[in-house]
Amino acid sequence: MRPPSPSIPEKEFVFDALKQSLRLDGRLPLEMRTPTLSFGTELGYVECSLGKTRVLANIDAKMVKPTAERPFEGMLSIHSEISPMAASEYEIGRPSEEEVTITRMLDKVLRRSDALDKESLCIIAGQRVWHLRLTLHFLADAGNLLDCACMAGIVALKHFRRPEVEVVGDEVTVHPPTERAPVPLAIHHTPFCISFAFFPDPTTQPVIDPSLLEQRLSAGLMSVALNAQRELCVVQKLGGVPLAADDLVAYINVAVAKAKELDVIVEEALKKDWSGRHVEVR
Repeated sequence: MRPPSPSIPEKEFVFDALKQSLRLDGRLPLEMRTPTLSFGTELGYVECSLGKTRVLANIDAKMVKPTAERPFEGMLSIHSEISPMAASEYEIGRPSEEEVTITRMLDKVLRRSDALDKESLCIIAGQRVWHLRLTLHFLADAGNLLDCACMAGIVALKHFRRPEVEVVGDEVTVHPPTERAPVPLAIHHTPFCISFAFFPDPTTQPVIDPSLLEQRLSAGLMSVALNAQRELCVVQKLGGVPLAADDLVAYINVAVAKAKELDVIVEEALKKDWSGRHVEVR
């Protein structure tokens, strides 16, 4: 089902406000909504909120036989489907264009950017590796689902702990958390996704972290995935208004500053959650 188009008064009001560098929620054009992270009782269970946009990420692990092409590497699979719970315009079994874009971008940012060291998931080469399944549930869509989902996914990977494994010959023993402390995943870097919305009038300044209304009124979106160390992973711009090379570099520099801020928020949230957990090894 197509989402209802904004009315003409809504369009005029939003465009007039943006020309004055004002937004409906009181933010500046290059100001993000402050993310909120909440963790469940299980490791790898994370809910991320950007304003009223909410995404839940969960990770589970199991031992499988590796592929013949990559016998020394574990596997990471990402499963996401936007259900009508997020918004009434989404339908189960009929992926929208936005859902396909989000799924592909998540695969590029979290799996193909080598954020996770897959070789560290190997138990016995060619016989046993860990297969991690990252499941994303989209709870509410108030704009910019991609950035929220990307943050929820990478934080879940950093929060997850796999069971300790002991290998004696060809015999594999998996120790429960009550016997040995679980082991954190080897994370190479922490990529974040930053999205910009551009508008038909070239004099209107683009906005970062667009709301749902701004997203629908935009003439183009650009998503930049990078980490706090200024390493660029993905730049995605699907059509829309043209963008000069100098402007592109300027917006990437803005995204770098935002990625550094997000990295601090994530590390503080993880540290606070881990300090409140009691790992008892008998």
